[in-house]
Amino acid sequence: MTKDKSNAFDGAVLSSIPGSPTEETALSPTVPQGPSHLQSQYERIGGKGGSSFSQTLIHLIKGNIGTGLLGLPLAVKNAGLVLGPLSLLVMGIIAVHCMNVLVRCSHCLSAKKGKPFLTYGEVLEYSMENISWMSRHSIWGRRLVNVFLVITQLGFCCAYFVFLSENIKQVVEAANVTTMNCQSNQTAVITPSFDSRLYMLCFLPFVILLVFTRNLKYLAPLSLVANLAMCCSVVLIYWYSLTNIQYPISLPYVGNAKDYPLFFGTAIFAFEGIGVVLPLENKMQKPHTLSTVLYLGMGLVTMLYISLGTIGYLCFGDQIGASITLNLPSCWMYQIVKLLYSFGIYISYALQFYVAAEILIPPIMVCVPNRWELPVDLAMRTVIVILTCALAVLIPELDLMISLVGSVSSSFLALILPPILQVLTFHGEGLSAATLLKNAIISVVGIIGSVAGTHVTVMEIINRSSGRDGNGTAF
Repeated sequence: MTKDKSNAFDGAVLSSIPGSPTEETALSPTVPQGPSHLQSQYERIGGKGGSSFSQTLIHLIKGNIGTGLLGLPLAVKNAGLVLGPLSLLVMGIIAVHCMNVLVRCSHCLSAKKGKPFLTYGEVLEYSMENISWMSRHSIWGRRLVNVFLVITQLGFCCAYFVFLSENIKQVVEAANVTTMNCQSNQTAVITPSFDSRLYMLCFLPFVILLVFTRNLKYLAPLSLVANLAMCCSVVLIYWYSLTNIQYPISLPYVGNAKDYPLFFGTAIFAFEGIGVVLPLENKMQKPHTLSTVLYLGMGLVTMLYISLGTIGYLCFGDQIGASITLNLPSCWMYQIVKLLYSFGIYISYALQFYVAAEILIPPIMVCVPNRWELPVDLAMRTVIVILTCALAVLIPELDLMISLVGSVSSSFLALILPPILQVLTFHGEGLSAATLLKNAIISVVGIIGSVAGTHVTVMEIINRSSGRDGNGTAF
């Protein structure tokens, strides 16, 4: 592992070092650096060996397809049949706007600092330097972003543990009644098995072995297979939901107000792809086309979110589960869909874990003698995986885990921070009153959604936990 002793204690990430692997670059060809002229620096990062327009588009779409997508039908139920899709549309527009804001701030600060590219944390750090009373503490900007990145990425990992346990548990329990008939929805559990939390413990050693792969390039073939499996699964889920909509439709257009914060948390969890925007731009052949990629890619993602969320709710109604896969019929084809998507999520764990590991582990490794580097590195990875498993065991509810992660950390990175970055970056350059008002509205909405979503989710976690204890549910 490459160590940067001068930056490790400042919360630096290896992804900020030119040539260091990231979730995106580790699975793609590396790119050399070229000339240093400021006018051409955004053309030289990727160069001819960088990602093409279509490759970047695929990476962006892939980065937004995961457990959050499958939880959107329940999110639409929480918001209502009309209010839910409209809210998803608005959140999609705001999300892509915030991504563009982050890119513009990165361009401005990168040119000022003479650096080829910046990480998300560095953008906040350097933007704080524009304000005199903040400049002395600007390093805490990078540290703050890194903290929320760690919370978000490990939150994804926790959600993956819950997703794997619930889906595999359902496949095992329905094995005796699995048929070739996929025309009717048969998800009744005939053969009860272990509690889902025991399934998490069974997955634990396999996940630990997975994250021992420190270079993601070795996972590239499996990642490709996992992506194809997840795409095929989404197509089949979409088709089943579309062809099995229940008529007449008598679902509420607007949900209960108390459930809307749960919708917010799930939706922002799904839209939290802002962390991959700068790495994608940094390795594009033509970085100036990123805005087009964002509008096209996020437009397609938003359409997928709205359509699957709405159609899934129309198909399963009030019976919709935390993941739409849990509502699929107990026939072999859809049992295989669950297994394929679970395999994709299993491989994705390593990708999400990688980002957090590269923030948490390097500061510790600088204090370790060379001969102990490998054992300590593997031990740290093991401890982090056990931590995510323990949190998943404590909150074994997929919908609540997703909503909690979205409300606590994703909202900060995707909604609250980008408008603040724009104000800090272009401080003193005459931002219009309309721009300042727009930024204030987006950040305030993000803060309100974060606080309300966190409160409602925590209360619901307590209520369900009390219910399990009252019913005597145990391992």
